[in-house]
Amino acid sequence: MDTAARIAQKISSEIAKEIGAAPKQVNSAVTLLDEGATVPFVARYRKEATGGLDDTQLRTLAERLSYLRELEARRASIFDAIKSQDKLTEDLAVAIAKAETKAQLEDIYLPYKTKRRTKAMIARENGLEPLVEAILADHLADPEVLAAGYLSEAVPGTKEALNGARDILTERMTENAGLLGRLRQFLQADAPLTARLIEGKEQEGAKFSDYFDHTERWADVPSHRALAMLRGANEGVLSLDIGPEPDEGVARAEGMVAAELGAGGTGPGDKWLRKVAGWTWRVKLSLSMMLELMSDLRARAQDDAIHVFARNLKDLLFAAPAGARPTLGLDPGIRTGVKAAVVDATGKVLATETLYPFQPKNDLRGAQVSILKLIAEHGVELVAIGNGTASRETERMVAEVIKHLPAKVKAPTKVVVSEAGASVYSASELAAREFPDLDVSLRGAVSIARRLQDPLAELVKIEPKSIGVGQYQHDVDQHRLSKSLEAVIEDVVNAVGVDLNMASAPLLSHVSGLGPGLAEAIVAHRDINGAFASRRELLKVARLGPKAFEQCAGFLRIRDGKEPLDASSVHPEAYSVARRVIAACGRDIRQIMGDSSALKSLHAEQFVDETFGLPTVRDIFSELEKPGRDPRPSFVTATFAEGVETMKDLKPGMVLEGTVTNVAAFGAFVDIGVHQDGLVHVSQLADNFVKDPHEVVKTGQVVKVTVTEVDVARKRIALTMRKDGGASARDERNARGSAGRDARGGAAGGAPRGGQKAGRKPGGKPGDRSGSAGGRAAMSSSPKSSGKSETSALGAALMDAFKKT
Repeated sequence: MDTAARIAQKISSEIAKEIGAAPKQVNSAVTLLDEGATVPFVARYRKEATGGLDDTQLRTLAERLSYLRELEARRASIFDAIKSQDKLTEDLAVAIAKAETKAQLEDIYLPYKTKRRTKAMIARENGLEPLVEAILADHLADPEVLAAGYLSEAVPGTKEALNGARDILTERMTENAGLLGRLRQFLQADAPLTARLIEGKEQEGAKFSDYFDHTERWADVPSHRALAMLRGANEGVLSLDIGPEPDEGVARAEGMVAAELGAGGTGPGDKWLRKVAGWTWRVKLSLSMMLELMSDLRARAQDDAIHVFARNLKDLLFAAPAGARPTLGLDPGIRTGVKAAVVDATGKVLATETLYPFQPKNDLRGAQVSILKLIAEHGVELVAIGNGTASRETERMVAEVIKHLPAKVKAPTKVVVSEAGASVYSASELAAREFPDLDVSLRGAVSIARRLQDPLAELVKIEPKSIGVGQYQHDVDQHRLSKSLEAVIEDVVNAVGVDLNMASAPLLSHVSGLGPGLAEAIVAHRDINGAFASRRELLKVARLGPKAFEQCAGFLRIRDGKEPLDASSVHPEAYSVARRVIAACGRDIRQIMGDSSALKSLHAEQFVDETFGLPTVRDIFSELEKPGRDPRPSFVTATFAEGVETMKDLKPGMVLEGTVTNVAAFGAFVDIGVHQDGLVHVSQLADNFVKDPHEVVKTGQVVKVTVTEVDVARKRIALTMRKDGGASARDERNARGSAGRDARGGAAGGAPRGGQKAGRKPGGKPGDRSGSAGGRAAMSSSPKSSGKSETSALGAALMDAFKKT
């Protein structure tokens, strides 16, 4: 076996252990990925080859494959570099071969790196290396006496000689791979991280007040606190330090260096060497170790934050679609008005309008009439209301209109929808191409309407970082974050499947094997030639060859096309198997598809052949029973409590319904309809202990919560999901000794919903950020629905105005 084969085998074995698979499975997956196959394709259509590795295992495999290949390339480079210096020994070769991480390899390579002229080099040139060996050889001799024998023009005194000897020993210690490894292990296990306020920064850094005098073990720092402290340091508010505990810890670190020098006795040489060890730790090693641990902390925190963001995004993209139904989207605003857009079942824009029910125009009646007219004229079945400023006031206005619809008009369902990222999309180049003649402010209303119909199809048009389900998303490696989020989108899009004749180019671009270029080509071909009648017609698209077709075909759906199987996730390459199954049923394919009873008399094992194994046949059975099934859950929505519209309306003990907007390591944020998300701390998510909040909740989930505390001044709402109504919430926070620390950790990183409130819509005015106070004032002067005569009068007035229009 040649070297390349041995390395490949080693990498496969290591990855196999990490993902719980056999080396053979890993080898097959690596081959497929190297040939250009995508993770979704391999996970769905190459189960026989990989032994059924799922997309999560394959993503981990791909990441580790990249790292381990880089590690092996660096190993070979270091081996060759040391060999070229004629310094490669058998022991050194073994150490290089056994190194398991890049850090360990670099430790080994340190002494052999080409470096600038150092004090140790100068000391060697001045003939002081023999002095070092003499001191190390005889600890009973006085180093001062020994140094006297090495004086010269360049070394005029014993002080200079001993300083030179110290520099040589210090360099040896800082390049000693074994010592560095032991020190690193000790610090990673025991070193505390300390944060301190920089004098004079109290006011400027108030949001970091929890860390003005904070100490905790480096190994235990959770990602959200690490990122908060790192941000505080970057903003010049905090100073951070990582090192051993000042007394016993420092002594232990110096002792480890001294032990490496063999300074365990009581002779003059031992005492001098211990001084050298202390100096080496204080001046050289403590700083380099702190920087390394700080880098490791940042990397660890970023890994966790990216993982949290990816999980939240996946949950959000998997949110249940309301379906292809005519929808009215309302993007609430106060001074700039409520933007309205009606889209049909396919998402096509039918009508747009700007309404001014709030200050300064206060045309509530006119706005209600316009909404009534839009609902009646276009058969609106859903009303999507953005959850930003004036959301609850707009919702109440819509409720009044629905209440007074004519008997012949079917009442639509109103739903409050997250508008995170709508403003970013509306000002994007994509939106400008999609709606060249539509005002920027109205595009947001279209996006809100469409994301209720199909969240996935609309959210893929928005930069994931603008959707606001991350944790300190601007503080992490942006390239790694983007790569991780792109993988999530790819997995979800392909798991759900895409309607080839309805999908936009942004949605198609995430289909396995395509990308922006081919997606645009598909849409262009569709615009010129009309709808695709079969999957095979994809091969007529410019630049879409057999390889791309193989990768994408199974994830694209064609409803009511020439080939019924094109509406399923059965891959065209396996149509022959599907037809054998259908023939065995003795019925027409259209009668079988969707009829679970039709296949009950058959066994998947009967249709296995040399090309397609049992996993593929079982998948075909599942698809024939439920062709093109959507893995997303059924559509449900939270109902906000009447009369609870601002934080001032909240009272401890209230039981409310809300929607989870973000899940972090310390808990979950929930929108309860008061323009400020509440926090359910991880200790309040369930009656039992919860280690990971994702085990209990996910983004987009509708939950029941109980209000435990309200702090209007600091805009903090504490919620619980425990059955005891949060009776223990205060006690548990006091026991932690840092009430609200985690919530402030989130706040320090930005608004819980990721800038949704910070950046209003393009063209929006500052008045829109005045909150709902103006909206409440406007609404308070309008007729209420509590009195029967007032309700009747409002209905009559609305109908009269509607008839006149």
